[in-house]
Amino acid sequence: MSKKTPGEPKQAANYQPRATSSRSTYVMIGVAVAVAALIIGGLVWSSNRDFPPVEDEVLAENAAFIVGDPQATITVDVFEDFTCPACKEFESQSGTSLAAAVQAGQLRVRYHLLTFMDEKSPSGDYSSRGAGAILCLARGGDDVAVFNRLHAELFAKAGGDSDPDNAAIAVMAAQSGASEATQKCIADGAQIDAARAMGEASRQQLGNSNDGRVATPTVLVAGEAIEGINEGNAWIEKLISGGPSN
Repeated sequence: MSKKTPGEPKQAANYQPRATSSRSTYVMIGVAVAVAALIIGGLVWSSNRDFPPVEDEVLAENAAFIVGDPQATITVDVFEDFTCPACKEFESQSGTSLAAAVQAGQLRVRYHLLTFMDEKSPSGDYSSRGAGAILCLARGGDDVAVFNRLHAELFAKAGGDSDPDNAAIAVMAAQSGASEATQKCIADGAQIDAARAMGEASRQQLGNSNDGRVATPTVLVAGEAIEGINEGNAWIEKLISGGPSN
């Protein structure tokens, strides 16, 4: 039984609906057709919407951490979310190989840490706090080795019934070799808001690359998505040997 809205007039017990006149029927049909046309038009507009090209400058400014030689032939943009299970798998499959390719001077990698899966984490904000921790490393001047360790550890701690608070992440950073200043930055959550804003800017660019659709993990090279990134790490060798192509 439907619930009456407060103040709704009661119907008489012998109430009978009146038949709709032919004129009223035609008006209602006309309105329905017009609404349907608007809906269909909206769907067509949405599907045919043009998205601007991916802007490399925006990606460069909003990467939470960048590793590798600026003169490397290939720059890779990696989009992840610390709460994303597929990203955790991607890290376990490709993280070491990516680090090795960076060390060999074959790749430059820009890590974009998105936060749209925050609410899926036990704490409700693990994506943002993890991204803020990585940004603390970047702005604190910690080196690539520290990043690699903490980045992997943040994924390792994701996906359970709970996730580490800022104090615990600061301890993880200390164990990874982060400076005391960086540890304090993480414990205070000092870069969380900045990381969220940067993640949103990166998310918009990722959407531009794929007609508005956003998924993590995604790897872009020159604004184009690389295929097969969750099928092991063969895509890295293929990219290095074949250049920026799928």
